[in-house]
Amino acid sequence: MRGKTAAIVFGMAINAALLSICPAQAGWFGGSDTPAPAADDGLVNQIQQALDDQRYVDASSLLDRALISGNSNPKLTLLAGELNLAKGRYDFALASFKRIDAEPTLRARALEGEGVGLSLLGRTDEALPVLETAVSLNPSSWHAWNTLGVIYDRRHEWLKAGDAYDHAMATSGVSPLVLNNRGFSRLSQNRPDDAAADFVAALQKKPDFSSARNNLRLAMAMKGDYARATEGASATDRPSILNNAGFAAMARGDYSAAESLLGQAMQAKGEYYSVAAANLEVVRGLESGGASGTVPNAAAP
Repeated sequence: MRGKTAAIVFGMAINAALLSICPAQAGWFGGSDTPAPAADDGLVNQIQQALDDQRYVDASSLLDRALISGNSNPKLTLLAGELNLAKGRYDFALASFKRIDAEPTLRARALEGEGVGLSLLGRTDEALPVLETAVSLNPSSWHAWNTLGVIYDRRHEWLKAGDAYDHAMATSGVSPLVLNNRGFSRLSQNRPDDAAADFVAALQKKPDFSSARNNLRLAMAMKGDYARATEGASATDRPSILNNAGFAAMARGDYSAAESLLGQAMQAKGEYYSVAAANLEVVRGLESGGASGTVPNAAAP
């Protein structure tokens, strides 16, 4: 029974936070009474720096003034796409990237943004060839490599995923985002020790990286260390952390611990907790030999 349930963890959804996008509502279509600066390299660099620093209001203001003036510099179109991508307006971002696909000097970067946007929209079959073309044109496109890793993970193409993450690590300066993604990939392959090492490394680079911290807890639970996996959780996070630990126990075939942890999760929630309840139902079915297939809502976000 342990072998049967271990396969369940491979069906866990990749956390959306693994991608290097910070969704929010966009706002760069507003006007400004201030005269637009000339779209020279200095302005492009200012906008790029604002995007890199996640100062989206500043980036929006600069782009507004340039675009409203009618300036058609394709670099501005590219930056507009990247701003919309960062703000979660994926359809608008794709429209911008499509407009500059034919620009030879910008094509790789536009394809990278287009591929990431398609992936975030769940259109992975369309995203895959776009991202593969992006990295063939520019092998240092680490966001594209990172997203390719996530897509390959979803297909359980582990060797391709590992290669994609290796490229992303090398070209991103070992980004904590890539470390977290690679760790989740290893966790999905039932390699909790390797996964934990990546999550720890991600947290060393970015101590406030909540996704990596939660994934580290899950890796501990996958090793059977349920106490460490759940200790110190805040009241807000405790229900989901207990649920995830219970799911890990279920995947290990440790049904007694799974029942206990999922029961604690439901109690900590203080109201009906549908995900933990569904997991508990599966555990009881597995114990009686009557459950099969995968768990649709295995781990809570």
